[in-house]
Amino acid sequence: MNPIIIIRSAILLISSILLLISAAGILRFKDNIPRVLYARIHILGVADIACIIALLTLYEPLLAITYFILAPFAAHAIANAYYYGEEDHD
Repeated sequence: MNPIIIIRSAILLISSILLLISAAGILRFKDNIPRVLYARIHILGVADIACIIALLTLYEPLLAITYFILAPFAAHAIANAYYYGEEDHD
């Protein structure tokens, strides 16, 4: 069997495990914890990296670079909207 295929499969499996762990982390946090959104954004950073690794493994570098550039902007926008939002989040 081709060793490249084995390595690609292992990387995709590791990325899938990282995505499942980050999904469990998102569901674990309750909404009554102060500043839970920042913890959730941090967990989603793990998912972002897993997706970028998976895209690179699937030979999609343009999508990976686009995702790598746009994901931090989206996270910043969400955190900024939460911080300056109208709802009481103390």
